[in-house]
Amino acid sequence: MLTTKQKDKIIKSYQDHEKDTGSASVQVAVVTEEIERLALHLKKNPKDNHSRRGLLKMVSHRKSLLDYLSKNDEKKYTSLIKKLGLKK
Repeated sequence: MLTTKQKDKIIKSYQDHEKDTGSASVQVAVVTEEIERLALHLKKNPKDNHSRRGLLKMVSHRKSLLDYLSKNDEKKYTSLIKKLGLKK
């Protein structure tokens, strides 16, 4: 789970304008950070199937947000993929 300070830092680095806290690019960045943290947890605790289910749900949510971005704003999608270091 991300702390409020960590989440605010991520939001500030990916927001489009000053009051942007819920755009698709911001949501993808926050979910990506949570996915990375949960993946580390699962490497230490491989039998934690409840957390694994949550991880799969987060990955699915991120994919749907990325699909939305790719359809509506291709330029923002490609820059976000490069910035986060994700595969297409």
